[in-house]
Amino acid sequence: MGIMLVFHQTYQPVLDSILLSALVAGLPLYVLFVLLAVLRLPAWLSALAALLTAAVLGWLVWGMPAGVTLGAITEGMAFGLWPISWIVLNAIVFHNLTVASGDFDVIKRSLTRLTRDRRLQALLIAFSFGALLEGIAGFGAPVAISASILASLGFEPVTAAVLSLLANTAPVAFGSIGIPVVTLGGLVAPILHKDVTQTTLALSAMVGRQLPLFSIIIPAYLIVVLAGWKRMREILPAVLVTGVSFAIVQFLVSNYVGPQLTDIVAALVSMGCLALLLRFWRPKEVWQFAHETAAPVRPARGPGAASRPLDADLPGQAAASTSSPFDAVDPPGRVARAFAMYVVLVVVILIGQMGNLPFWAGHPVGDPKTALSTPANITADLNCGSPAYKLCALPWFGPDPAKDRQAFKFPVWNFYWPGTYELNAKGAPVSIVFNEPPIVKTSAVYNNPFKWDFLAAAGSLVLYADIVAFLLMLVMGARINFFTVYARTVRQLALPIVTIAFILGIAYVMNYAGMTSSIAIALAKTGFIFPFVAAFLGWLGVFLTGSDTSSNTLFGPLQAQTAQQLLAGPHLGNPSPILTAATNSSGGVMGKMISPQNLSVGAAGVNKVGSEGEIFRRVIRYSIILTAAVGVVAMLEAYVVPAIIPSP
Repeated sequence: MGIMLVFHQTYQPVLDSILLSALVAGLPLYVLFVLLAVLRLPAWLSALAALLTAAVLGWLVWGMPAGVTLGAITEGMAFGLWPISWIVLNAIVFHNLTVASGDFDVIKRSLTRLTRDRRLQALLIAFSFGALLEGIAGFGAPVAISASILASLGFEPVTAAVLSLLANTAPVAFGSIGIPVVTLGGLVAPILHKDVTQTTLALSAMVGRQLPLFSIIIPAYLIVVLAGWKRMREILPAVLVTGVSFAIVQFLVSNYVGPQLTDIVAALVSMGCLALLLRFWRPKEVWQFAHETAAPVRPARGPGAASRPLDADLPGQAAASTSSPFDAVDPPGRVARAFAMYVVLVVVILIGQMGNLPFWAGHPVGDPKTALSTPANITADLNCGSPAYKLCALPWFGPDPAKDRQAFKFPVWNFYWPGTYELNAKGAPVSIVFNEPPIVKTSAVYNNPFKWDFLAAAGSLVLYADIVAFLLMLVMGARINFFTVYARTVRQLALPIVTIAFILGIAYVMNYAGMTSSIAIALAKTGFIFPFVAAFLGWLGVFLTGSDTSSNTLFGPLQAQTAQQLLAGPHLGNPSPILTAATNSSGGVMGKMISPQNLSVGAAGVNKVGSEGEIFRRVIRYSIILTAAVGVVAMLEAYVVPAIIPSP
């Protein structure tokens, strides 16, 4: 490549005005909003139009060479496929395996038979079980499934959808095996010039220092919406056990393990704690809907109390006298087998991530003298050959990355994407894109190599869990075909995967061209209140795309760069880029309940297509209130307790 292709970013290309440049830089986002929310076009088509808009602007207005523009598009789309879609695909495969084996139905029945109290059912199914589904599958599945279960149990359909949407907030940032935070880390690390893994862990910790508060609030809020303050206070022990247990585990796992297992472990613990509580405690009155009969019940006296007939909880008329699929009784061993599949998922991922756990990661992290060494360190084994990776410097196959960065290697191939680099005098690849002041102090290379970690990617770990779970299902007598389930899942996710690729393409083009930086410089004018604004930017991103992952893709780099501008300027306080990027994710989760896509999913899940407007009117105020609360928390963390913010 010739030196003429070197691209120095410019941030005021429109009439030398940062305001006009920022407005024009937002055109891809406006296109996405109009096509999705106003014209209601398919998500993949809307994302493609926005991607083409970003490419034309980056090339003609921001002056990015055509070769770099094409490279940015294809690298972004490749990142959308690996690791993002790879995680989503294998997570949904796991869920579909549990459905095909009958384990999922067993779990649904076990949850619904724990209690006939409508408030406790909402806690179990909408919050705890919905969080488990979010942690494994995400992308609309929790709302659709939990809403349909509630409606099947006799909840008014629109109310079931509202409850499921409201509950699907606090867990979302760590959904689908932590993919929102993993994506955010991959995009923010080049901006901060930090290691991707360490940036991801810092973001995970930061989000885990914001959302646990809301994990405690949401269960109570859920019951208030369903039954009012008085009825919520009647089951306060259950509300606190559900929320506090989830919040504690959410904090611990996100801070000391990583984002991948946060929701799964927290949800399993939350369900287990509530189930244990119900063996010793019951509300004085089983609360039901207006057309049903509420009746007093005796408190449970001991461990055997929960195994008594369900009618003991309902001396009056039952909530539903007709039989349903939920009336079947599964033996305890069958229930344990069903939940064991989720334990398999947790264990397999933990084994793959063992080298990132605090007691094996080393002090400092990655120090060969104090970290668990190979081959005992599975994480290090699977990452052999990563550039500058001291625990296992050489790949299993291929040359030393220090000598030949671009040549194929296995199990990790970390290389510069075609169109974004040239070879220097020593034959080593160097980026041809440069950040410029005021984004950086002096002109600096924008490095964003592509990492293809064949064996260590979170999606690969989930695939291993899929295989182990499938083999156990076969041993236990299930008659399912792994390849049939996998092929069906690929067909199911074909368009969502294409959409994800296009949206990541938008982000990469805007980042490479400097369009994101133009918007960041303009937003830096908000100064002191930017951490509060950051929450609503994330909220807007999820409203537009329906996904916290996509919102982090669109606005995460923007949030980090804006914070960098504030740090460089004469502004009060210390709005860390880690804080503002994490707040994008934390604020974004509160916008999921009002996004057109999720409203449609909720309505379809309860067979009320066409009622999206009614659902929107009922949830919009909750969404705004909770987002504002996230903004307030971010302000307090930025200016009152800045020591709470981790460093990558």
